[in-house]
Amino acid sequence: MEKDALSQASAPPRSPPPPQRQRPARRFILAGLALISGAYLAAGCFDALPDTVPTWQRGRHQELFESACVQPDPLFPSQDKHLDELQDFIGTEAFRNASIDRLSGAVKVKSESFDDLGVIGEDPRWDVFYDLSAYLETAFPLIHEKLLVEKVNSHGLLYTWKGTDESLKPNLLMAHQDTVPVPPETVSSWKYPPWSGTYDGKYIWGRGAADCKNLLIAELEAIELLLNAGFRPRRTILLSFGFDEECSGKQGAQKLSAFIHERYGDNGIAAIVDEGPGFQEAWGSRFFLPGTAEKGYTDIFITVRMPGGHSSVPPPHTSIGVLSELITTIEANQGYPTHLVDKNPYFSQLQCGAAHAPDFPKKLKKLLARRKSKSKSSHACKAKPDYLALEAAKQSPYVRYLMQTSQAVDVIKGGIKINALPERVTVTINHRINVGETTQVVRDRLTHLAGKIAHKYNLTIHAFDGKEEPSSIMLSETKNVLEVAPVTPADASIDGPYRVLAGTTRALYGEDVIMSPGIMTGNTDTRYYWALTKHIFRFDPGYDPEDNSSAFDNNIHTVNERVSVATHINAVKWFTLWVRNMDRAKF
Repeated sequence: MEKDALSQASAPPRSPPPPQRQRPARRFILAGLALISGAYLAAGCFDALPDTVPTWQRGRHQELFESACVQPDPLFPSQDKHLDELQDFIGTEAFRNASIDRLSGAVKVKSESFDDLGVIGEDPRWDVFYDLSAYLETAFPLIHEKLLVEKVNSHGLLYTWKGTDESLKPNLLMAHQDTVPVPPETVSSWKYPPWSGTYDGKYIWGRGAADCKNLLIAELEAIELLLNAGFRPRRTILLSFGFDEECSGKQGAQKLSAFIHERYGDNGIAAIVDEGPGFQEAWGSRFFLPGTAEKGYTDIFITVRMPGGHSSVPPPHTSIGVLSELITTIEANQGYPTHLVDKNPYFSQLQCGAAHAPDFPKKLKKLLARRKSKSKSSHACKAKPDYLALEAAKQSPYVRYLMQTSQAVDVIKGGIKINALPERVTVTINHRINVGETTQVVRDRLTHLAGKIAHKYNLTIHAFDGKEEPSSIMLSETKNVLEVAPVTPADASIDGPYRVLAGTTRALYGEDVIMSPGIMTGNTDTRYYWALTKHIFRFDPGYDPEDNSSAFDNNIHTVNERVSVATHINAVKWFTLWVRNMDRAKF
């Protein structure tokens, strides 16, 4: 017993105190607090309360993490003397030298695409793709002899290697032929000329070397090798190469996907592999992260119209000043929350890290365990922050934008003369939409903020109604609106394309690598292929253990773009394994 309790027990009995009435106000307060607490807990808001994971639950949570991130055994194709010799041949000096020449030759073709390209057949800038297709025909003679080659909308390339079993859905490989332009003023900043395809003993340099002529050439090399080795696929193999991915893909991928869809129909393809993320060093481990989702996309145009006049008699605020205030308001109010829904592939990567990575942060694991212990409905509480997402976001801005809708003020236009008040100014704001949200959240937020500024300066607001008039703020949207992509199934415990992909990767790179779903912050040509399959992987399977450079490290879209030859050779190895492993799969 406590000392006070013992003292009271040994004291002589006393008369009981007279009863006291409980104050009604206090009863109501206590009852209200109980109701609020109950509702708070029922809504899942207990995540905001201080909490620890009991010791007895830690083992259970570890089992949950591991069951959510099964690592399949390495998957090797059935033994075949000629095909196994093919795998060995890819590692020879002879193949390496020939592959360097092929990729270098492709980089030398100046296949830029531009946002203002005109009609195919009328704008001569499209004609460079005739040169590239002619080069591919020379570099890969067996493919152009044995496979069906179809040109869609003049420059889209579709290769079909017919399989022997029509009950199996085709396996589709993708890449794009075009590159972003090289601004003339940056050419002098390149270590080697951007269209030279220079090989320096380790890297091939030039525009498109890493985005993504390396992928295109690796896929073609794998097919050419398989043809040469006498491989006869049971499953039809398709290769689809667009030519305007860098300007939204409407002439290339959109037309190609429609052509393929007409032939194979909804869900007519077994799986698709296109450009995307590759590996990442994180938490003391090496992850391979095939992209199983893409963020959504929209550009919003905001136009301010105000009276003009001579600059010598200006109003307190010109249209440029008003638009500047609105931009400042938009950037000062980061209204898009950092939050991580369970279907976001980064949630899977966190579980994989917790299950398999030795240096996974303890605080992240604790928050992840708390999330895993809650019911699926627990994320409905809108009032509380997502502490798991906020903690994960501390790792880097890149990680944060895997879990948050981004906004970037990229283009502004207005004013035509120094002594004339600007009558019309416009800004373009790019947005990438978080998994679990839609583009409507962007429209709603910007309408609200623009409405405040319009009211302040007595301007009319036109939000996405297609109207424009003097003394107004108008909001409009790009035609290329893209909602968040469907999330590809990625459970390696289930027989399916993801399990084959994960097993193929571990066969090539070893069992130390961790396979996890990944997510794209940008968008690819696969945006037009959603109806063809649920199994879309945005994945660059090449890796150089002596380089450790990701695609972004290889300067895609900027000066000194390059790719390691070892990375490229390993990509060829991966595609030959992937084709053979998919060919024996029964789904």
